[in-house]
Amino acid sequence: MPLPSVLQRVRLPIIGAPLFIISNPKLVIAQCQAGIVGSMPALNARPAAQLDEWLAEITETLAAWDRAHPETPAAPFAINQIVHKSNDRLEHDMAVCARYKVPIVITSLGARTDINDAVHSWGGIVLHDIINNRFAHKAVDKGADGLVAVAAGAGGHAGVKSPFALVAEIREWFDGPLCLSGAIATGGAVLAAQAMGADFAYIGSAFIATEEARASAAYKQAIVDGSSDDIVYSSLFTGVHGNYLAPSIRAAGLDPEHLPESDPSKMDFGGGEGSKAKAWKDIWGCGQGIGAVRSVPPAAELVARLRREYDAARSALLAA
Repeated sequence: MPLPSVLQRVRLPIIGAPLFIISNPKLVIAQCQAGIVGSMPALNARPAAQLDEWLAEITETLAAWDRAHPETPAAPFAINQIVHKSNDRLEHDMAVCARYKVPIVITSLGARTDINDAVHSWGGIVLHDIINNRFAHKAVDKGADGLVAVAAGAGGHAGVKSPFALVAEIREWFDGPLCLSGAIATGGAVLAAQAMGADFAYIGSAFIATEEARASAAYKQAIVDGSSDDIVYSSLFTGVHGNYLAPSIRAAGLDPEHLPESDPSKMDFGGGEGSKAKAWKDIWGCGQGIGAVRSVPPAAELVARLRREYDAARSALLAA
């Protein structure tokens, strides 16, 4: 199946993952101008009224870029919506997205037909993130246009499936847009995602360590200094299993090697049961691919590195 027209405007097969607290218009704009999909969670705009201001900034800036650079128009942007009962802003934020006709909506923590229908009504598409094949079927059955396969090693809330297994199972029955998330931080890994059957690599952690990202200097430096050995998988902080940086867990006075489990029925996105430290703000989400991150460049420079590596990997494969 050919990709939806909106995704054909991407110049490098990458979607910048929406980073809770961290993504902002500056990062989204830089990603789109560099030719990849930029995204951010609607909940990053606080108070809720700020979402209107941010979407105006993004759409107007990208439109101006397109007028000035017709030969390299910006890639589309995406807004992430948390489709979980704990999100009491969903109706408001969807109404704002409708006013701006957001081209791509990424849904998380639940799939709803009414949300998908709303996005389709203004001409947008929906990508839903999933951690296994069962959830993938549910998302498509409810009208999602594409899937984000969140495999082992992804930052933040992540699954445990090997990307080889997860992509293969989904591709047995689904030929729509498929993005792969999980420890992707090099251009070679982007090409590998495509070789497995994905259309796009879904990259988050590497973009935390960019100049535009709204993360603390200490958070960015921990990514530069860290490796996969520093990633801890735990449900303690939000009630849902996710990957976090061990140094931030230690800084909160906890032992990253001996964390208790949390009650998933008490899911929250603040401190998490049994912890005074707040997830995302104090406990830093991060994926296993950070060994490839060695500096804190502008987002455009990171995309340029990924493009060079991607082209080199393709050339090497063709020459083999």
